[in-house]
Amino acid sequence: MTHGKFSWRSGLICQIAVALGACAVGPNYVRPTVPTPAEFKESKGWKSAEPKDQLPRGKWWEVYGDKDLDALMEQVNVSNQNIKQAEAQYRAARALVQSARAAYFPTVGGSASVTRSPGGSRVVTGGGSTGGSTIPGTTGKVTNTYTASLDASWEIDIWGKLRRAAENATENMKASAADLEAARLSAQAELALDYFQLRITDEEKRLYEANVAGLEKSLKITQNQYKVGVAAQSDVAQAQTQLKSTQAAAIDLAIQRGQLEHAIAVLVGKAASDYSLPPTPLAVKIPDIPLDQPSDLLERRPDIAASERLVAAANANIGVAKAAYYPSLSLSGALGYENTSLNHLFTLGNRFWSVGPSLAETLFDGGARHALTNQAIANYDASVAAYRQTVLAAFQDTEDNLISLRVLADEVTVQDEATKAADESQAIALNQYKSGVVSYLNVIVAETAALTNERASLTVRGRQLASSVALIKSLGGSWNPGTGSLIPNSAGNR
Repeated sequence: MTHGKFSWRSGLICQIAVALGACAVGPNYVRPTVPTPAEFKESKGWKSAEPKDQLPRGKWWEVYGDKDLDALMEQVNVSNQNIKQAEAQYRAARALVQSARAAYFPTVGGSASVTRSPGGSRVVTGGGSTGGSTIPGTTGKVTNTYTASLDASWEIDIWGKLRRAAENATENMKASAADLEAARLSAQAELALDYFQLRITDEEKRLYEANVAGLEKSLKITQNQYKVGVAAQSDVAQAQTQLKSTQAAAIDLAIQRGQLEHAIAVLVGKAASDYSLPPTPLAVKIPDIPLDQPSDLLERRPDIAASERLVAAANANIGVAKAAYYPSLSLSGALGYENTSLNHLFTLGNRFWSVGPSLAETLFDGGARHALTNQAIANYDASVAAYRQTVLAAFQDTEDNLISLRVLADEVTVQDEATKAADESQAIALNQYKSGVVSYLNVIVAETAALTNERASLTVRGRQLASSVALIKSLGGSWNPGTGSLIPNSAGNR
């Protein structure tokens, strides 16, 4: 520490620090390469979309044209607790960035103290040739000492350690922002899936109710024919069995519907006990979903963006670890007053001050810095592998949903034809039974086949809706026109 006049050596060190402040040890970030196909394998028949992702993501669910779903989505965006948690984590990450950047600036503190101690000194006689020793302040008059001072310190970021730390915090904040978007998209997709499944269940219940009404008529016809001796008692028993089993299946649907309703309540941030969603007809169509180029998927999906930002954060940590090999330079100073009298404390004669640089370097640490550097590099390699795996999984997810929708579209056509044929067969069998041409067993077989095919049609329709939601999610949400990716890419050379 240099007292009094600031030396020319201190000024020279400061100039060197400023000159070196432009450098930062460690590799500059470059996005890792990933295998990206030229086109989607299962995209035959799909049109490509020109626009990229935009912020905000847009209300992608509005393509289904369901007002109840629109209202529920608004509640999810406001009240879903997973989204709230992700939003709070993002705010915490943003605060860490502010904290890291605060290290760029000097730290200034103030202090004030008063001490009371005896004055004078006392000589203690010792044996031998040592003579005696003096202990100050053990005898004499008791005095008070008053002190007030300001202290400042500033670490000069010569090797870029502080900048790399701030870079790490910034990239983690961007990853947290992407995590927030991923949580929002996940909650929205889950709500759409549960909502459509609930509406399919409502349609299935209406189907059962219609079949129950038809079976009640069939039972009445059979009972009338039994009374006049045209039908056997076994026909009546078979009609009753089929009616009751269909009624039981209709009742069983209440379990699935209730559980879906409870799941929706949690997604919109409400207690399941206080929430209900009345049945309404399902009147949505499978939307035409345009596709981006496969490379655009890397910018549109928030989970990919989050994973890639974590790679950038890990890269910055390598710089932080390598900066530990170099000496740290800091400036410190103090200005204050000290006197035994409080009344005359702040006078020129009682002032003291000091200012000067300090240079610190670790000479031996047993390999600790080397180990931390190796750890940072290993963490970077792990984050690169995780990023590439996330990208590969994203392409798989998209291809899975593309082939699902493409095959289901063909299956719907065939299943609708099968349902129509089963309905005609049921009507023919019932008319033949009324005319006494066939037994009631033929009616049962025809009615069972008709109900099975009608349920299959609803199931395929539900799978189509689920696959369309999953495809939209796998593509990153909205495809509305816009520019820019979710998280800007960092430039640099590794």
